[in-house]
Amino acid sequence: MLILAIDTALEACAAAVLDTDAGELLAQESQLMKRGHAEALMPMIARVMQSANLAFTSLDRIAVTVGPGSFTGLRVGISAARGLALAAKRPAVGLTTLSAYAAAVVGQSKPAPVISAIDARHDHVYFQIVAGDGSPLVRPAVAPIDEAIAASQFGAPHLVGNAASILADRWPKDAPQPVAVDAQAAPDIGWVAWLGAAADPETASARPFYLKAPDAKPAAAPQFAQAASS
Repeated sequence: MLILAIDTALEACAAAVLDTDAGELLAQESQLMKRGHAEALMPMIARVMQSANLAFTSLDRIAVTVGPGSFTGLRVGISAARGLALAAKRPAVGLTTLSAYAAAVVGQSKPAPVISAIDARHDHVYFQIVAGDGSPLVRPAVAPIDEAIAASQFGAPHLVGNAASILADRWPKDAPQPVAVDAQAAPDIGWVAWLGAAADPETASARPFYLKAPDAKPAAAPQFAQAASS
């Protein structure tokens, strides 16, 4: 199976092509960035596909991270994935950034529970907790940092994600201490591809996965405009 993987959910723009039969990435590229995903993504995808020496119609599916993450970044990646899938007549599948973060740790076959954490700002994090074998312990949620820490009652965890250090800095001294802290700006694009290969197109839709409303809200209409419409 040939998978094109895309990630623009957080502070990176990344793309890769995975050949599951060969068990390897044929090409990959990743650039750290806080802004500019829309301008960077399509040229990056073109370079990755050229490096893999593949036409889009040779792909079996397209995988994309669907959140939690930046609202703007998510729209860029998901729109690209769905557009390419439509043009190539291939399915697009979505997977969460939290699961992509966790996959790299679960793949190490270690017993410690894994807490994936993403900075949601305002002293909150998006997080989920899985056992060392990947089975769910706490489903994806958004919560104050202290509540997220309190939800971990499963022993010394492995922290991963762009908020891993934030949790580690607040970790109670009298609790079992984290066995590892992997602060990563974005998930490994290779694991995005492998999760995409395992996803079921019938249930893993390429649609935004939001756990909270956007911080920005539409401005209130001026009073004179409200009066004119009444």
